[in-house]
Amino acid sequence: MYDVKNHRTFLKRTKYDDLHLEDLFIGNKVTVFSRHLSLVDYGDQYTARKLGSRKERTLALIKPDAVPKIGDLIDIIINAGLTITKAKMMVLSRELLLFITSGPTVAMEILGDDAVSEWKKLLGPANSGVARSDAPGSIRAMFGTDGIRNAAHGPDSFASAAQELELFFPSSGGRGPANSAKFTDCTCCIIKPHAVNEGLTGKIINAILDGGFEISALQLFNMERANVEEFYEIYKGVVAEYTEMVTELCSGPCIALEIRQLDPQKVFRDFCGPSDPRGELISMDGTGDAINRSLNVLPVDSRTPARKRQKRSRWGTRHRPHGQEIARHLRPGTLRAIFGKNKIQNAVHCTDLPEDGLLEVRFNNSTHPFYNRVF
Repeated sequence: MYDVKNHRTFLKRTKYDDLHLEDLFIGNKVTVFSRHLSLVDYGDQYTARKLGSRKERTLALIKPDAVPKIGDLIDIIINAGLTITKAKMMVLSRELLLFITSGPTVAMEILGDDAVSEWKKLLGPANSGVARSDAPGSIRAMFGTDGIRNAAHGPDSFASAAQELELFFPSSGGRGPANSAKFTDCTCCIIKPHAVNEGLTGKIINAILDGGFEISALQLFNMERANVEEFYEIYKGVVAEYTEMVTELCSGPCIALEIRQLDPQKVFRDFCGPSDPRGELISMDGTGDAINRSLNVLPVDSRTPARKRQKRSRWGTRHRPHGQEIARHLRPGTLRAIFGKNKIQNAVHCTDLPEDGLLEVRFNNSTHPFYNRVF
């Protein structure tokens, strides 16, 4: 693989288990060793004939009445073999229908073979009453009320899909309709790439909503390694797994959520659970150093900045394990216990310190390119 911009070889022939043949089609974005690549054309006609497909892009617009069921809708899309390549919760302009502006909507770009017709098939008849008799398993039958409050919208043709996608996700790089973030009484949650790739997004969102939390903003995005390193900078020198944490967060698409509830930082942190869902067996000798060594929390010295000392102390206290696999038994309802695998692939990132909640969510007030892409 040759880097045209920097005039050097980026990658020699090597095995990469996370990339599959079905991922190689025009318009897709793939991640190879933390580098995000957009596939713009086939290298030759032979490759085009071998890899060419019927893949299309279409718009899935989730209306306000169905936003509380967004987890179920994402599951339906994924289970139908379609891929969500873009997603954003937004507030639409008053130029559109009054009902559509009555609350936040979620716009998604979905990709798949014959995506336009497949999405229309999943939606069912436009009138939810008709859908319940003619297509009882359709989205509008299950989540809609009538011909207006019918849960979701989808374009009728490939041309309409292209036009409507341009409105919500401008190819020029513009931001499209305003996001729905509120930036008050909020905290940040990021669904990590491994969970997105395993199709757990809908289930995690459902768990958050069922837990009594409000999701007031949502956006799918990819993070470059340099941006992840800055985002996680506070953990550098705090936990030994810092490098692995960075690698995971830039390994594929993430979904950022703004979470709201009374005292959301404290409550949502507890809802996410310990960073390592497995827990570890430790020797309780009464010294903080012993606990820190078991947790891979690095020691503090006088040169450590105050905020990092606070983070380190909080990490050692909050993430004190209860024994191998016991964490799942003691806190079985937490997100990381249900969906996580280990300390690195633990399903979600959540704000660790209360004062960081708004800081991590208020991305659009920063000039940093990563923050400008989220919310």
